[in-house]
Amino acid sequence: MTYDVAAVRARFPALEEGAAHFDGPGGSQVPDVVADAVAGTLRAAVSNRGVTTAAERRADGIVAEARQAMADLLAAVPSGIVFGRSMTQLTYDMARALAKQWGPGDEVVVTTLDHDANIRPWVHAAEARGVTVRRADFDDKSGELDVAAVAGLLTGRTRLVAVTAASNLLGTRPDIPAIAERAHAAGALVYVDGVHLTPHSLVDLGRLGADFYACSPYKFLGPHLGVLAADPALLETVRPDKLLPSSDAVPERFELGTLPYELLAGTTAAVDFLAGLVPGEGGRRERLTVSMAALERHEQALLRRLDAGLAEIAGVTLYGAAGRRRTPTTLFSLDRVTPAEAYRLLAERGVNAPASHFYALECSRRLGLGDTGAIRAGIAPYTDESDVDRLLRGVRELAG
Repeated sequence: MTYDVAAVRARFPALEEGAAHFDGPGGSQVPDVVADAVAGTLRAAVSNRGVTTAAERRADGIVAEARQAMADLLAAVPSGIVFGRSMTQLTYDMARALAKQWGPGDEVVVTTLDHDANIRPWVHAAEARGVTVRRADFDDKSGELDVAAVAGLLTGRTRLVAVTAASNLLGTRPDIPAIAERAHAAGALVYVDGVHLTPHSLVDLGRLGADFYACSPYKFLGPHLGVLAADPALLETVRPDKLLPSSDAVPERFELGTLPYELLAGTTAAVDFLAGLVPGEGGRRERLTVSMAALERHEQALLRRLDAGLAEIAGVTLYGAAGRRRTPTTLFSLDRVTPAEAYRLLAERGVNAPASHFYALECSRRLGLGDTGAIRAGIAPYTDESDVDRLLRGVRELAG
């Protein structure tokens, strides 16, 4: 199907301000239907979930719809969908809960490619239980994480492997199914950070082999929220700390306090919007399959245009391996301008391409970029060729 980027862009009120947004990896812009869903929920009568009053039934319906929407997006089941304030919060909570089953001599594996939200929670949980943390390094030249780098650290005492589905700094996409197969063979669980992959590619938990998969709706056109997906049977084996009167059912036992109904409504609207990026028929998962494939082709074409243009500019250094399979994310620096100054000067030209380590601190340090990082340009569903050309024009001016 043809991807009509002009029609997509028309649904984003924020684009009327005129900026070219390459800041999507930190949080995407929001389509009108998502804003309407949030506002509509706040204007309606909503109460605690229940079946007696209309307000209770509305709240219950919103939660059920959001669980189903996320299950359709991730090829999961609704009863395995947990909502939280953020991916970071959910990961810390799950790390503490899982660590109750660990003890001295046990091990966890993290990677230096990951965002710190999939490193630090496991480090802190391990420290509290006397568990050893092993780090799998990625290749600092290619930006690739080899399966062997993880597999070589696995032992019979490995309890969990935490790995990103796509680097939020480089876009690198490790071979998660192969890593999961090795981890499972060693008896370990696999916790996948899918925050940076979910906006750009169709996700299937079963094919990935992820035991836990965490993502953030505000990275895929939705509101600020976190989502964790897992097999309900696995969640039944995990006992988080919770209030005595709160439900012990899965997935509610992991959701501390009343859920933000307006944000859940916005999440459902975001998934529906993704499913409708190109016209199609069938159920939501079927439409998502078609739309996400079209989106991926659109974004990858723009990524090739961006990478090729940056490679031609003298004084620009690109990080990671161009041409390798990755999300539409480019990290670069300029010889004559610091990343922070380049960020500011590009913003003056109406191009939002921020500079930082973006919380992938260990990754940035391994690349030799220290705690400063570099400039990151992320392509989103609303990015078009004129946006890419504006960024390239701005970089040429700064480099010259």
